[in-house]
Amino acid sequence: MVFKKLLGSLGVGGPTVDTALEGGPVQPGGTLHGQVHLVGGKADFDIEQITLELVARVEAEHEDGEAEGTVSFERFTVGGGFRLAEGERRTIPFAVTVPWETPVTELHGQPLGVVLGLRTELSVAGGKDKGDLDPLTVRPLPAQEAVLEAFGQLGFGFKSADLEYGHIGGTGQQLPFYQEVELAPAPQYAHAMREVEVTFLANPGGMEVVLEADKGGLFPSGHDAVNRFTVSHQDVEQRDWSAEVDGWVRQLAAGHAVHGSHAAHDYGHGHGEHHQGDSHHRSGPGMGTMVAVGAAGLAVGVVGGMVAAEVVDEVGDFFEGDDEGEEG
Repeated sequence: MVFKKLLGSLGVGGPTVDTALEGGPVQPGGTLHGQVHLVGGKADFDIEQITLELVARVEAEHEDGEAEGTVSFERFTVGGGFRLAEGERRTIPFAVTVPWETPVTELHGQPLGVVLGLRTELSVAGGKDKGDLDPLTVRPLPAQEAVLEAFGQLGFGFKSADLEYGHIGGTGQQLPFYQEVELAPAPQYAHAMREVEVTFLANPGGMEVVLEADKGGLFPSGHDAVNRFTVSHQDVEQRDWSAEVDGWVRQLAAGHAVHGSHAAHDYGHGHGEHHQGDSHHRSGPGMGTMVAVGAAGLAVGVVGGMVAAEVVDEVGDFFEGDDEGEEG
């Protein structure tokens, strides 16, 4: 993954920056490796700072509906404080740790439609330029993958995934947004819920799993069922995830320890705001389209055909116009 950008703020003859990521997809909490390649312009330039910025395409709810924007969620200074001579070539290697709550963009190589990017900002005496975006691919942690596959084995189907601006109350959430993976219910739960939204909030010791079931026949009108569970990163392969996840869903269906979503979600307006049934739109791939999943797990055929084409279009739009509608 490489991009090249002429520093527009410095005009023709300025230095160029070319950033390349190495090592394939990164995991939440993992180390992102790469190199920043600089080529001097037609004069000497003082490079004050080289900054890497992680950005995401995020949805934000407001009174009139929804909006999308680019949100920065981490910055790293990887170099600076030197003079780049005319025509000089210099390489700055970097190794930075991404946040534990970094959203997952793919499952077994299949894109989920969540768009993340790495932006390189070069601060030069007399000018600054944010450059272009390089797509960032994030694969799930073992525990995240195990939970999603357990849902697939139970008969749940993937619908979409998106990023929501705001905070989930009562959790240890650190980022200004959270990821929701939306699943169509397994047949045995279709009478009780319209869909299940799964959110992972990982940290060094484990992760919180927040499950929200859209209201169905068993829930009072205007309320969703919300429950939270904590799992460890340890002994992932030794656990019966299908039985564990089935127990979680049964608790949702039975209404045990259910919280109204007024208390569960804080969208940054100073008060809680619950989902408005079918009016809570999603921009992720395959909205309204369920990809059937068999016992092999949720990852099998998670996106395909028309859904995959929608993912490509959304990613392309983001990286072509990343600075429009920037948030936060």
